[in-house]
Amino acid sequence: QPGDVVIVRVGYPGTACVIPEGMGDLNAASLVIVRPTPGILDSQYFAYLLNSPWGKARIHGNLVGVAQQVFNTQSAAELPIPLPPISTQRKIAAILSAYDDLIENNTRRIAILEEMARLIYREWFVHFRFPGHERAKFVDSELGRIPEGWEVKSLPEIAEVTYGFPFQSKLFNDAGEGKPVIRIRDILGNVTKTSTPENADDKYIVERGDIVIGMDGNFHMGRWAGEQSYLNQRVLRLRPRGKLSRFHLFLLAFDPIKYLESVIVGTTVAHLSARDIQAMRLILPSVSILAQAKSLFDPKYELELNLQLQNSILRQTRDLLLPRLISGELDVSEMEIAT
Repeated sequence: QPGDVVIVRVGYPGTACVIPEGMGDLNAASLVIVRPTPGILDSQYFAYLLNSPWGKARIHGNLVGVAQQVFNTQSAAELPIPLPPISTQRKIAAILSAYDDLIENNTRRIAILEEMARLIYREWFVHFRFPGHERAKFVDSELGRIPEGWEVKSLPEIAEVTYGFPFQSKLFNDAGEGKPVIRIRDILGNVTKTSTPENADDKYIVERGDIVIGMDGNFHMGRWAGEQSYLNQRVLRLRPRGKLSRFHLFLLAFDPIKYLESVIVGTTVAHLSARDIQAMRLILPSVSILAQAKSLFDPKYELELNLQLQNSILRQTRDLLLPRLISGELDVSEMEIAT
């Protein structure tokens, strides 16, 4: 029902959300349903509590099972909940939701920027309706008819390709000891909580704005907006050569990578190989069109990176605030906050 808090039991146990108004009655599969008592427990406050690092740590101690850990109704019943007055709960939820609203707004802007870039890319480099296309002559190539003056090149010819370093996983830690390491699971989230005390050559360092691709399972592709980090094995980094923009390179490589993801079948998990990367053939436009595209892509790319960075800071601030708010270290009971 609207207002219920539903909690994931298996997979990502403890992850919670509030059922919004207007959804009607729903069936729940593999979820624990918590129906907060009105005037005692605020739904939004409770969901924030569960999703926070503070809440996850406590839920972890209430999981059952060996092969696959489960958060069940017994675990939920035994979970201790910090319970400030209901008015304070609502104020805490309002403060935290303000951060989430900013994050959601930035996320929408990022999606719009990416869609704009994809529309330009499809129009110019898939349908060949680039500026001046009416006067262009077309010639045969190994990838079909392309405008005269354009070329078909391999991915390593148009981009610097670097494969990750084989760090010792037993030295990985989440205490910040050493330098951050980007693993496949970190690519889409643009943040890593894994560090290593090992040192590697500077060529394995990923800078803000670099393109990173996972080489196992789902071949995740990302534009890294996090802090300077090491590149772990089975993750590759792309940097454009010459006048090619980073956004243009990302869009050039995206469909071929996703095609390989769909056709490569491993015994247990799909693997992207160096041979696959070497064999990838892409269409590179003329110098003049390349420069015009760069002038359109670069500002969007930089703005998207800044928005991703803002979101990362907002999430970190929100997660730091929550334990201080629920503990009363930051007292909001007397503050005038719209709830």
